[in-house]
Amino acid sequence: MRLTAAIARDGDWYVAQCLEVDVASQGQSIADARANLIEALLLYFEDADVEVGESPLIEPIEIAV
Repeated sequence: MRLTAAIARDGDWYVAQCLEVDVASQGQSIADARANLIEALLLYFEDADVEVGESPLIEPIEIAV
């Protein structure tokens, strides 16, 4: 299954969130956050009644501020 992860720095940690289902995790590096998210997703999908949303369209935008 192919899913989308958004990873952002939050203080000293990185937070990884799956954009198709409501699952998130964190780690002290991008690699740790990603690995922890994968582990959390595997646990999440152990439930057979889970529904996966559509993959979002990710597109950069620019604004003048």
